[in-house]
Amino acid sequence: MNDILATSATRRDTLQRLLGAGALALPGVTLPLGARADEATARAFESQRAAHPWTQAYVGVQADVAAMPMTLHGKLPTGLHGAFLRNGPARHALGGTRYHHWFDGDGLMQRYTLGAQGITHEGRFVRTEKFVADTAAGRPMSSGFGTFLADAKPPTGPDSLNTANTSVVKHAGELMALWEGGSAYRLDEKTLETRGIKTWSPDFAGVPFSAHPRIEPDGTLWNFGVSAMAGRLAIYRVRPDGVLATATTLPVPDIAMVHDFAVTEKHLVFLLPPLVFDVARMKSGTSFLDAHVWKPQLGLRVLVLPKDALDKPQWFDLPAGFVFHIGNAWEDKDGVIRLDCMRASDAWNATTGLKELMRGHFAIEEFAQLTLIEVDLKAKRARQQVLPQRSEFPRIDPRYTGRRHQQVFAALRLSPGDRPGYDAVMRHDIGRGQTDHYRYGADVMVEEHLFVPRPGSTREGDGWVLGSALDLARGRTLFSVFEAQRLADGPVAQAEMPRLMPFGLHAIHVPA
Repeated sequence: MNDILATSATRRDTLQRLLGAGALALPGVTLPLGARADEATARAFESQRAAHPWTQAYVGVQADVAAMPMTLHGKLPTGLHGAFLRNGPARHALGGTRYHHWFDGDGLMQRYTLGAQGITHEGRFVRTEKFVADTAAGRPMSSGFGTFLADAKPPTGPDSLNTANTSVVKHAGELMALWEGGSAYRLDEKTLETRGIKTWSPDFAGVPFSAHPRIEPDGTLWNFGVSAMAGRLAIYRVRPDGVLATATTLPVPDIAMVHDFAVTEKHLVFLLPPLVFDVARMKSGTSFLDAHVWKPQLGLRVLVLPKDALDKPQWFDLPAGFVFHIGNAWEDKDGVIRLDCMRASDAWNATTGLKELMRGHFAIEEFAQLTLIEVDLKAKRARQQVLPQRSEFPRIDPRYTGRRHQQVFAALRLSPGDRPGYDAVMRHDIGRGQTDHYRYGADVMVEEHLFVPRPGSTREGDGWVLGSALDLARGRTLFSVFEAQRLADGPVAQAEMPRLMPFGLHAIHVPA
């Protein structure tokens, strides 16, 4: 393990060339000329809007969203005051140019404030370097994760493309908007104003810091970052007081697209799908996403790193599959790591499906399913069990991160018809194999819901499930509160407002 104890200018320069700005320099690249394909994307999307109400979720907004009190039905539980913060791509088009992939929109931080007066909603864009430059120009100036613009301004480093649009975390008193290919952005918790880039150390300035940090019960934060051009994985350990304790990088052969990871009491666990970065493709002039190649012969590789020996990786193999999100992982007394995730048989949704949505097209392909994985460290083998629930955005009781848990909460796809997304929220008991769910209805698109513990309780799952959803038929955004152990009873409180927000990604709850 390479603890950061000293910094030299030479080492810093080398690391940043390897993982940061230098990693995106593409000497000798000749970018193809041609028509702006993004204008065709905009025309295609507009042509589909009247026929497909679900497209409302991907129109996006162009400016900050003013505060609006929501109409509350029912009563908020005592002790549930605070803020529910959701991040997500929201400016999908600018100056007639529409991004090709859902993940390319600029990040909008939405806040639902829960208090004695009810629930109020507002939203503010993260003022990233890219957002400011694009706004000034009146059109996108840079290519994105899944959008290649032939006349784009060359990137100067990961943060010149950073949209800060994926997730949000509060750690050591600091609120941050997260992407996965660049730095975290610091935000003012009261105003949501952007304070600037978070630099964990001079050595790791601009090095990717993923959107899925894991915070252990003692407050220790672990995270990772993938530097595809360099073929390396960065690992961070941040103390509960916010001070960087450890940062290191390690080479990973056939480095893959990795969005999430898990921690146990002794290990870090990564699932590497066979969606492999190809430097030659990137240099030929394509989007970062399209520079990846599906190589099923590699299988779904499991990388296990001991927390106290990050330079001693262990590898395990599973059948090929693609994973965006992991619920949790823990290890038993026999050294078997047990992990739950959402697994699809291939990466079609990431590489194609989420592009088609931006053109107003939806194709019914395979959806991710809840999957249980066992990694036997002693026997050196791994196996998986794919369950029937078609679901995404798994969350657990956060007090059980890295520890044995029984319950997973997630958005569930039951029968929404011919449209993308989810129409229900579920709680699945892993030990009993039982699922409790609430179905909003075919016309409602369900966003990620999360579990919030009841103050003073210690029992797993004792608390509430909170989340937002888009009522497409009524043009309203909903915010619901459920008793976590009685989802099927429906929300104990639900608020609504007459504006439909862009479909978002990950959220947190910050107590008052």
